[in-house]
Amino acid sequence: MVLKVFFPSCCSSADSGILIGRWISEQNSAVILAVVHFPFIPVQVKQYLGELQRVTKVSVSVLGSWSNSKQEKEESLSEFLEDLGTIFCHEPWIQISKEGDSKFWSCSTLQKHSKNPQEEEIILVYYDQRKVMLSHLHPPLDTAGPRAEDASKLSAIFDTVARSQVLFMTDRYDEGPIKLTHWQSDGVEASIIVELMKQASVPACMLLTFLLSLLSGICRSRLLKFWPLSFLWSKLSTCEQLGHRLQHLQVISSNKKAQTQNQLMRKANIFVSLLIDVALGILLMSWLYRKNRIGHLADTLIPVADHVAEELQDLLQWLMGAPAGLKMNRALDQVLGRFFLYHIHLWISYIHLLSPFIEMILWYVGLSACLGLTVALCILSDIIALLTFHIYCFYVYGARLYCLKIYGLSSLWRLFRGKKWNVLRQRVDSCSYDLDQLFIGTLLFTILLFLLPTTALYYLVFTLLRLLVVIVQGLIHLLVDLIDSLPLYSLILRLCRSYRLAAGVKFRVLEQQDGKPLRLLMQINPLSYAGVVQTYRLPTYSCYPRDSWASLCKKLFLGELIYPWKHKGEKQN
Repeated sequence: MVLKVFFPSCCSSADSGILIGRWISEQNSAVILAVVHFPFIPVQVKQYLGELQRVTKVSVSVLGSWSNSKQEKEESLSEFLEDLGTIFCHEPWIQISKEGDSKFWSCSTLQKHSKNPQEEEIILVYYDQRKVMLSHLHPPLDTAGPRAEDASKLSAIFDTVARSQVLFMTDRYDEGPIKLTHWQSDGVEASIIVELMKQASVPACMLLTFLLSLLSGICRSRLLKFWPLSFLWSKLSTCEQLGHRLQHLQVISSNKKAQTQNQLMRKANIFVSLLIDVALGILLMSWLYRKNRIGHLADTLIPVADHVAEELQDLLQWLMGAPAGLKMNRALDQVLGRFFLYHIHLWISYIHLLSPFIEMILWYVGLSACLGLTVALCILSDIIALLTFHIYCFYVYGARLYCLKIYGLSSLWRLFRGKKWNVLRQRVDSCSYDLDQLFIGTLLFTILLFLLPTTALYYLVFTLLRLLVVIVQGLIHLLVDLIDSLPLYSLILRLCRSYRLAAGVKFRVLEQQDGKPLRLLMQINPLSYAGVVQTYRLPTYSCYPRDSWASLCKKLFLGELIYPWKHKGEKQN
């Protein structure tokens, strides 16, 4: 049998005394939590351990004795420590002692109540008690196999130390009857700033919760469910992002305490994400309002819009001629060209009508950056959608016209083959047609076939323009999703205190000698950056296309409408 003793490195210089900790019989392991050094009364120690078990729900007991020969050199001490095994009955009784000035440690076990005592091989494992208690062990991704079994054994060690936090709240300055040595025995680790923030966060969270409940009540009111407010709320990215941030504020201002480590990390990630988002938004706002940049932006917007309109007019004039030497249907070409030119004229009039108010609109829009950089980016996406509304209209008109011709040609092609589409059974069935139906079908098929190149060219040009706008909006929403979903607090924690996010442990051999216990040092392996992002990534409300290339090409060929984003209420994990 191999006996594993996990000994805290902070207790290496402790005075002689007894070892308290937890015995894990399934693993034949002892987890030492602290050293109770002399003087002490055994009855008081038992009462203290009973109270500790009631609070922590951890079966803490006296596991053995600890002798520091630098502190005590009397021979009677070792005999006294052995006699303590009769008072604190535990099998096996672990004895750890330091051998004079030697760097080796002596570790042995006594089995007084066993009829057939067996000699056990002992492995003494040192661990950093502070790091183990503050860290959170993440299970491996594969939940089966030997790695998962090893992780479950390690989690018992980590869980024992983490649940014994009450034990570490007493230091040597306490005037109690029991003196302990552990990682906080020289003083409880705390921060005055953190404690003041905890005290101040209670009324702040209560006020924020009241304001958020009032705001969420207004958002759920029937007034916003009527058209067109409901339509605008579902289509504008700004409204959806504000609703998403409102949910984040409700999470971090909730009075409910986080039950697990993942819930605590999620709250911390949301809080840091909000802080950085607002800080970046304030920096953007300060940059916009410095040196009258908003005025310069408003003065530049109208000439840019006129230039885009001129380029579109030149493009339509090119399509109304002989584009790339192609022979177009002149009548249909002229009708479509004039129709789209009239829309461009309406759009230019719409822009010039708003020109006196553009600077004021941009001035008030710039103030929204104080709500966060993501809100400002969503407003930019909505502004792009409004400024390119004429391109969207061109695309819709061309897609509908092209789609009608494609479906008409496919239906007439089935007519030639003596087939028809059965709407009830959703399949193609055989059908007999008379001569008049075949004659009219031939005429319609010929007309649609010769008009198809003209319609397809307009559809292709406006689809490319629409895809360009969709790509720009998709890049903006990708940046918004990155800010919303990136676990910034976890990444900062991984950078500064990597032991807090533990993926496992590794053991380094300190000493190995015949007849002596094997001494190992347990070190924490931190979680990789990719693992941190994968584990603590926040849920997002995706705005950019998720269609595959095959589905996108099929939609383009059939002339189906391509929407630039999914509905933002659709949660992406």
